[in-house]
Amino acid sequence: MATTVIQAFNQFLKNTVNLDPEINKNAKISRDWLLLQIGKFKEKDNTFPQLYSDINMHFGSFARRTKIRELDDIDLMIGLSGQGSTYREYSDRIEINVSENAIDLLGLCNANTNILNSRKVINKFVSACANVPQYKKADIKRNQEAVTLQLSSYTWNFDIVPCFMTTENIYGRSYYLIPDGNGNWKKTDSRIDRERTTSINQAHDGNVLQVIRVMKYWNKRKTMPKMSSYLLETMILDYYQNLDSTASQYVDIELPNSLHIFTIIS
Repeated sequence: MATTVIQAFNQFLKNTVNLDPEINKNAKISRDWLLLQIGKFKEKDNTFPQLYSDINMHFGSFARRTKIRELDDIDLMIGLSGQGSTYREYSDRIEINVSENAIDLLGLCNANTNILNSRKVINKFVSACANVPQYKKADIKRNQEAVTLQLSSYTWNFDIVPCFMTTENIYGRSYYLIPDGNGNWKKTDSRIDRERTTSINQAHDGNVLQVIRVMKYWNKRKTMPKMSSYLLETMILDYYQNLDSTASQYVDIELPNSLHIFTIIS
C-alpha cells in the first residue's frame, strides 16, 4: 500500500496508465511474427508486389511509446519497390505511374492505364493475410489507408499501410507515399514525429513520455471534452520543446506545468 503521494502516483501509472509489460512484450512478438509472414508473401504468390523491407517502418503511438492502456492498435508501414515507377503530384492527389517493367504492379492499375490503384494494392494485402493459416479466423478488411487485421486472441489490431518511398528532392528530402483512401496516394513522413518525440524526450532526461501518457489518460476520461490523441501529444511536445528548464522526473509535479498548454491556446 502506498504511503506517500509519489508512491501512490507511481502505482497509478503502473497499474492504470502504462501498458502492461507482458502485453507490451507479446504485442512486439506478434508484430515481428506478422512482419515475418509478410516477408513471405511474394514467394507464395509471384503476383504480389515486390517488397522493399528497407523502408518498413513502425509508426504511431505504440512505436513512439506514448500508447496507454488498453492497447488497441499497432501501426506498420510495409515498403514496396517502385521498380522504376514515377509519380505525379496534383492539388488533391498523387498518381503513381507504373513502369512497364513492374509486371506485378501493372496488374493493380486502373483499367487500361498504368496508374496504380491504392485500393487494389490494399486488397492484395488483404488476400495475402487471409492465406496465412494462423490468420484464417481473423477479421481482415480494407480500411481507407490500411489493412486492418484483428486477431481474436489479442485485444489489439494491426493497421498495415503499404507504402513507397520517393527519391530525394532538391532539398534532400524524401517522402513515403501511402494510400489516400480514394484509390490514389498521398505524401507523409512519420519519421519526423518519431525523431521529434525521441529528441525532445531525451532533452528532458526521458521524462516527457510519461507526461504524455498521463495527459492522454486524462483526455480519455468520459468527463473530459476530447481532442485527438495525436493533437494532444503534439501540443505537449511543443510545450517541452520551448521550455527552458528540464522536465522533472516526478510526474505528479510536472503534470500541473504541462496543463499550461491549455492556457496558451485559450
